Amino acid sequence: MTETVADTAAGLPGYPSPRAAGCPFDPPPALRPPHADRPVSRVRLWDGTQPWLITRHADLRTLLNDPRVSADSTRDGYPHRSASMQGSDPATQTFLSMDDPEHARLRRMVTSPFAIRKMEALRPSIQKIVDDLIDAMLAGPRPVDLVEAFALPVPSLVICALLGVPYEKHDFFQRNTRVIVRRTSSPEEVAAANTALVDYMDDLLGDKLAHPADDLLSTLATERVATGEMTRREAARMGNLLLAAGHETTANMIALGTVALLRNPDQLARLRDTEDPKAVAGAVEELLRYLNITHSGRRRVALEDIEIGGETIRAGEGLIFANDIANRDPDAFPGPDRLDLSRDARRHVAFGYGVHQCLGQPLARVELQVVYSTLYRRIPTLALDTPFEQLEFKHDGLVYGVYKLPVTW
Repeated sequence: MTETVADTAAGLPGYPSPRAAGCPFDPPPALRPPHADRPVSRVRLWDGTQPWLITRHADLRTLLNDPRVSADSTRDGYPHRSASMQGSDPATQTFLSMDDPEHARLRRMVTSPFAIRKMEALRPSIQKIVDDLIDAMLAGPRPVDLVEAFALPVPSLVICALLGVPYEKHDFFQRNTRVIVRRTSSPEEVAAANTALVDYMDDLLGDKLAHPADDLLSTLATERVATGEMTRREAARMGNLLLAAGHETTANMIALGTVALLRNPDQLARLRDTEDPKAVAGAVEELLRYLNITHSGRRRVALEDIEIGGETIRAGEGLIFANDIANRDPDAFPGPDRLDLSRDARRHVAFGYGVHQCLGQPLARVELQVVYSTLYRRIPTLALDTPFEQLEFKHDGLVYGVYKLPVTW
């Protein structure tokens, strides 16, 4: 009997796969044996397609720099994360899922505002935001949900100030962003959320054209849209992307990092007690390596046949780069399943690698350094107010974290 595609797919591990109960920080156990035995192997997606999963750290870095690998989500064979993403209008595509030269053209327009020196200049204002929010928590009732009271407001306030988006609209953009990053959202729900956000950003750009201020959206409006380098809709989509990515990822990293540190009190003490900025920066890199909140992999499609890891990836076949497993590769990080804040983890791939690596990583690093060096020092008795086993983790999202984090002190 001839084996069908469906028969073959049925025997493959599903992707993404569930994490083990009681081990919410570790990659899914179903994907670890394939990494050990066959670091380039197939997985099964929601639609039955069978892209290649790349799990070895060295292979991931090699292929993400390979021009034979495309990020263009409109190409046949691209491994979409969900039905809503597969069915999205190509006109809504952002530079994240484009190839050069169009990717480079659009990315270049917002590279300078996220330069390391400019993000470092924001450190005092980020410190004030963090301190003010901690003051409010200390003055208020206990317990408190650290997600709503602290983890979500910190990056939201920062990215709103940077872009020039009124923070008073945070309920609107956070609610719609949650719809977009939830894998179970229908195509109609995602399209409606995207349209609402882009329409809002389009209107805001109109205001910036008429009354520019000292913010990134005003710069896009006056230097890119007004000069014809970008259409207003392109600028609106870019602003929406920066707004969503600028708060969703860092917020989850703050909350999940706190849970991980509370579960590793020796490492929490190391971070809380140090006054060395380099030690804090190193701790941030290790937490980024260990936790990997972007747990759905980076998606690509092969443009040509590629030989790697003893396998031949054919042109038109999808690839998924499992950064969570690559960051637990023992060849790159000895004892990878141990959280060790003294480790040199700078070669992690939590922000991706190559030309598509995360644009906002300098901002995320500064935010996390300020948060992790301040929160536990100012509230040294911070503790969970609910059993660890009862925390609800975001297994259904494109970004991993906890829905709520009840804490007390």
